[in-house]
Amino acid sequence: MTSFLTHRALVHDTTLPPYRRHGALRTCLTRFAPYGFRATYHHLTVSARMPRLLEADPDSLVRAVEELHEARQLWLARAEEYAAQRRAAKRAGQRHPAQPAWWDRPWWASPDSAWRNDPFLHPRLSLPDYVRRQNALLDGAELPGCPACGEEGPALSVSTGHDRAELCRSCARVLVPCPCEQWHSFEPELRIGWSRTWRREHMTGTGGPNPHWPTHLGTARIGRLESYTMRWDSGVLHYYRDEEGPPGT
Repeated sequence: MTSFLTHRALVHDTTLPPYRRHGALRTCLTRFAPYGFRATYHHLTVSARMPRLLEADPDSLVRAVEELHEARQLWLARAEEYAAQRRAAKRAGQRHPAQPAWWDRPWWASPDSAWRNDPFLHPRLSLPDYVRRQNALLDGAELPGCPACGEEGPALSVSTGHDRAELCRSCARVLVPCPCEQWHSFEPELRIGWSRTWRREHMTGTGGPNPHWPTHLGTARIGRLESYTMRWDSGVLHYYRDEEGPPGT
């Protein structure tokens, strides 16, 4: 399996056609994607001003991979420190970490899982700033606002069918879970196919935002998220929209 650095070098290789360099960037994202693959890709297209036609600005691919590389370097340094800390803690008899590392959270039960379901709802932070923030929280820092993005505005109340959960109005991170204590997945009511995002239809030919892209984004989109519940019943996994209720009801 080839490495992140190998494909980073391919992104920089100006002798390759843009679509090959774009493919190398995709492989880099399979190795490291702090917001999840799709949300991180969307973030990079916007932050690097990646045009719909890559030939118009192939250097945007370099800007994208370098932002990703900087964030990865910060993560690797902290991951090495964390591994050393865990080895020392295990020798001292502490088998389970007091706080799991942010990069080890499972997406299916993560408060950030909305980013996987809707790649437009990731934090607006640069990837290095996001990693710095998560590393600081892991080190015990008390930072204001949403743990993911730092948004300090009031949370957005979203119905779960059972009660209500409080979500960050900027990035849809679950700040206060539903009191029913079941895991809820928040998914978009207004779905946009991944192929459209991959083709960068949300960008113009010059790398700016497409003014004709769907307008229900940001807080307006978060307020329209639909809640789903996943639970085991008699050894069978049920996944259902909360407004509809469990199967058979």
